[in-house]
Amino acid sequence: MGKLTFTTLALSLTTAALAQHADYPIQGVSFTKVKLADNFWLPRLKTNTDVTIPASFERCEATNRVKNFEMAAAKSGKFATTFPFDDTDIYKTIEGASYSMSLYPDEKLDSYVDALIGKVAAAQEPDGYLYTARTIDPTHPHAWAGKERWEKERELSHELYNSGHLYEAAVAHYQATGKKNLLDIALKNADLVCSVFGPGKRTVAPGHEIVEMGLVKLYRVTGKPEYLSTAKFFLEARGQFNGYDAKSKDVWKNGQYWQDDKSVYDQREAIGHAVRAEYLYSAMADVAALTSDKRMLAAVDSIWNNMVGKKFYVTGGTGAVPGGERFGGNYELPNNTAYNETCASVADIYWNQRMFQLHGDAKYADIMEKVLYNGLLSGVGLDGKSFFYSNAMQIKNSFSFAQTEPARAGWFDCSCCPTNLARLFPSLPGYVYAQKGQDVYVNLFVSGHTDLLVNKHKVQLSQQNNYPWDGGLKFTVNPATTTDFNLLVRIPGWARNEAMPSDLYTFAAPSQAKVVIKINGKPVTYQVKNGYAVLSKKWRKNDVVDVTLPMEVRQVVANPKVKDDLAKVALQRGPVIYCAEWKDNAGKTSNLIVPASTTFAASYQPDVLNGVMELTATVPAVKVDAVNNSISTVQQKLTAIPYYAWANRGKGEMTVWFPQRVTDVDLVSQPITEVVVNK
Repeated sequence: MGKLTFTTLALSLTTAALAQHADYPIQGVSFTKVKLADNFWLPRLKTNTDVTIPASFERCEATNRVKNFEMAAAKSGKFATTFPFDDTDIYKTIEGASYSMSLYPDEKLDSYVDALIGKVAAAQEPDGYLYTARTIDPTHPHAWAGKERWEKERELSHELYNSGHLYEAAVAHYQATGKKNLLDIALKNADLVCSVFGPGKRTVAPGHEIVEMGLVKLYRVTGKPEYLSTAKFFLEARGQFNGYDAKSKDVWKNGQYWQDDKSVYDQREAIGHAVRAEYLYSAMADVAALTSDKRMLAAVDSIWNNMVGKKFYVTGGTGAVPGGERFGGNYELPNNTAYNETCASVADIYWNQRMFQLHGDAKYADIMEKVLYNGLLSGVGLDGKSFFYSNAMQIKNSFSFAQTEPARAGWFDCSCCPTNLARLFPSLPGYVYAQKGQDVYVNLFVSGHTDLLVNKHKVQLSQQNNYPWDGGLKFTVNPATTTDFNLLVRIPGWARNEAMPSDLYTFAAPSQAKVVIKINGKPVTYQVKNGYAVLSKKWRKNDVVDVTLPMEVRQVVANPKVKDDLAKVALQRGPVIYCAEWKDNAGKTSNLIVPASTTFAASYQPDVLNGVMELTATVPAVKVDAVNNSISTVQQKLTAIPYYAWANRGKGEMTVWFPQRVTDVDLVSQPITEVVVNK
């Protein structure tokens, strides 16, 4: 690892500059200060380090993404990949490798990343411009790029999108290693961007947001006000209808696809391309916090309520519509054609972390948890090198209609999702804890420890658990000296009879089970505030807090306005959503029925899918007798596995939502007669 190259004076000036501005009331504890020892997540982060990141770098080499930078440096050749945003796969993988090196120091990886950064530096033009799709051959740029710089930024070029991912990678690399070699490249590019865009200069609403988030991160590192003001300028450029028909119903013509149909201050609904949208909303939260912009805060609050209340899958997926990878209308959450891009789950984690830091409410961490254990984790196979771009809710083999991916792939022409996962997973330590003065928040239940400074006293906080399979959580508080502070332990919504922090999903029946908390072996009465158990005391060395969360199997029902889920149930245990897969259910899942009275047993299976808690029950299954031209129901064992683990044993049927009863039979002109329950 390299040594810090900023001087103490420079860092002091940065701190002073930031101190002059507002900020998030709650600050996350940095990933560099949290060490994991977790049975669930640590093996996955190790797989990310050992398999996903090397595979991503290898594929960037094999698909000529690296070659594009080499040709740009030589100003010779022809752009060798498909999309002008392919540069970002290198940036995202460097970001993931940087986080990973904080977890697992690796000199060989460090040297490789430095060599790759050298190629990025060589491809950068003297004024800071960095975009291989133009620099390789400026007279014949990529068709999406336009003849001049920034000409097609709003619709196609992704020039600022590339910059945003560069900035994100540069800050992660600097924080993890202390080196400035990538940060210097990013700052040179950011200075160019700030010189081109702004009041009295060029105006654009970036077509694919993320530059705004990246500029905020650079602002935090440097304290340079231009970075923050330019981020806000890009946000405020939206809704000016340049070239759009505001009255059109077509999302491609009215600006909705790009979240450009209204001013950010007037937006109240999650619309358009889901990944772009959630990057935008993350940046709105950043800028609202750093500039005390209450109008922007009101807008992003309303958008969050709309998404969580009307446009969110039970697995945490977002972006229902394949056409444009976008949010649909309110309650438009189809199962057969669910899109749920993996990148949208990554963006959702970023957004909800920021919303928590703004408001200190556990509902945002509840959403983070749901996405992490379900809709995001499903995006990568157990092997660490096979992926879903979209994440289906149902696969039915005997139908011929279009549906999302039934099987994982190693790479895609547009491979944004694999590299996005490579950077998200190793950053997980930074989402576990947060602090506001003497309030210490525990948001995620991940074994490990962190060293904090509370009331100017050193405090080590440790977790031990077998989450998400077991609800027993043990926290050891070890202050250097006896110290007063508040330990706020999140009591998940699912443990408080709340399936979602909205009425979009509810539990079919209430539970009487209670969350039990003990301190040093003695049960305590505790207050729940904003979803957190507030434990206030003078903490002494080796104080132990035990929290027991009820791990019942719960049936989940959707709001009646979600047409596809009428009279159906999903299965949940703890934070984990379950599905049935062909492998465990006689080759078929679309014929299974789960009546309301069904009782499930849970058992841990160490040899199944790298170790999972399985759910089993005896349920009715619809059977077709083609010889006698008849239909009947028989009792059959249903086995459900965690949704994240599906499609690791071959291709076949899968479902998340189960009908509670047969309501209709639909005879379809297919070689095999298919029964449709709850049409």
